[in-house]
Amino acid sequence: MGNEPLANLVRTGGLKAEPADKNECIGLVRSALDRLLDAHNSALSYASRFDLAYNAAHAMALSALRLKGYRSDRRYLVFQCLPHTLNLDKVRVRLFALCHERRNLAEYEGYMDIDDALLAELLTSTEALRGLLASEMAAHGFSLPSGA
Repeated sequence: MGNEPLANLVRTGGLKAEPADKNECIGLVRSALDRLLDAHNSALSYASRFDLAYNAAHAMALSALRLKGYRSDRRYLVFQCLPHTLNLDKVRVRLFALCHERRNLAEYEGYMDIDDALLAELLTSTEALRGLLASEMAAHGFSLPSGA
């Protein structure tokens, strides 16, 4: 594992150490890619597209965490670990954090602010995440599922 910030999160209870599972990672990525493809469908409502893009990003971030041998039950923490799992820049991590907040508002309070610029940034950042994840998966000896 060898990643001190992630190991510290295990000690504080934020993460659990758990061996990576290739089939789980591939399943998460397959789901993420399907959602990301659908999120680009402009015939869908804003709320649907945002939900699909957000969940695609989360599944990719979780897959990256699992590749490193960790798991978290906290959705936001999966995004916060991205600088340590995929070397993602902090600007994109903050974007995912904002999208997590917006997702929670929609999910738990029924409030969805339509922000086309935010959705476009989320889609762009999730596509970037996809590229980083493909490289990380290749480093572990496997590739993105077909259709990627």
